[in-house]
Amino acid sequence: MTTARRDRPVRQSDVARLAGVSQSAVSRVVSGDLTRIPPVTAERIRAAVRELGYVPNPAARSLRGRRNSLLGVHAFEPLFQWARDGFYLDFLLGIEERAEETGNDLVLFTSATGRSGTGTVYNSGMNRLGMADGSILLGVASDPHELARLSGDGYPFVHVGRRDVPGVEISCVIPDYRTASAEVVAQLAGLGHGTFTYLRDPNDNEPYQDRRAGYQTALAELGLRDDSPGAAGRSGFDDDSVEELLRSGSTAVVAESVWLAEQMAAALAARGLTVPADVSIAVLETRAPDSAVAWDCLVIPRLELGRRAVDQLIELVEEPSTGPKQTWVPCSVAPGSTITHAKQRKAHQ
Repeated sequence: MTTARRDRPVRQSDVARLAGVSQSAVSRVVSGDLTRIPPVTAERIRAAVRELGYVPNPAARSLRGRRNSLLGVHAFEPLFQWARDGFYLDFLLGIEERAEETGNDLVLFTSATGRSGTGTVYNSGMNRLGMADGSILLGVASDPHELARLSGDGYPFVHVGRRDVPGVEISCVIPDYRTASAEVVAQLAGLGHGTFTYLRDPNDNEPYQDRRAGYQTALAELGLRDDSPGAAGRSGFDDDSVEELLRSGSTAVVAESVWLAEQMAAALAARGLTVPADVSIAVLETRAPDSAVAWDCLVIPRLELGRRAVDQLIELVEEPSTGPKQTWVPCSVAPGSTITHAKQRKAHQ
């Protein structure tokens, strides 16, 4: 590859652009720090250094190990739209709060948007997060290929929420949906419920997989029964969900989302059944503060997740040799008005 004649000295950003990596990865390689830099990436950087004739600045190299105390925040979907709806607000508050406590500034990356409207790290082939020491990544639409590339480039990042990236381990702070979902089942079992109905959300990403794993584990350990379409893998809500509940004599519904719980409650009301007198309903997500119904529900510790993400990112930046790790943060179960002791009902034949 040929390069255009330059009227200024070659910079690390030029090397990063040619090699297709972050500037922080270039800095590590030229300073001799190959921690978390795969050999193939290091060789690509060296090739770009040779091609461009880059000569490290001795003064800059003397600053090795120094940071600019700038942490990035990047979302894979429109951040402020979701923050306005309340979903990301507490995450952001926790991140801001902990960054201030630790003496770090924040930079929000908003311009890296792909054609699909989802956020992309490698806009125009370059990692725009490189100006920050490291970044916190948010969003259900995160691209595993980009996460793998970031990891391969040696760029420090922490993903909020569990993400499976084939062949790569990444740092995450993870809401412990499994334990909380099992706790919901145990609470219902303690109230005398033995036959359950599960309502499955169409989403099939890792947070929902964890909810399902916790639910199924608790059923098996407690010897409980669930013959519902949702437990068998069918998502959404339809008449079969209600009819199976009536046929089985189920007295407890566990819904992955509030909208599913609302549809079940409406369908039960149309058949003369009330919540929770006839059927208890618990939800495996956090109810909105202005919810008309006080659902018994799982509570995601968003503020704490944001704070933990900052701590874990700082650890990665300051001690790269620690490598990626996954931190599970406990969820809680908020009491409401939608579960009570089981009412004995005969199954409909």
